[in-house]
Amino acid sequence: MVEQDHRFIKKRVRYMLGFQSFQTASTTLAGIEAIHMIKKGHTFQGAKSARSRIQLTNNLFSLTA
Repeated sequence: MVEQDHRFIKKRVRYMLGFQSFQTASTTLAGIEAIHMIKKGHTFQGAKSARSRIQLTNNLFSLTA
């Protein structure tokens, strides 16, 4: 089951030439996973509106709006 969830990440990362640093790899993979969670509807707050999705993304990446 875990392997099925990661196939979309593998598909995206395969076409990238590689990461220059661990920080870049970590940030990119976190972004891919966050977008995938939102698309699948696995949001923490049951976010359906655009505003709540933006707030969720900001919370995932510790950003301030």
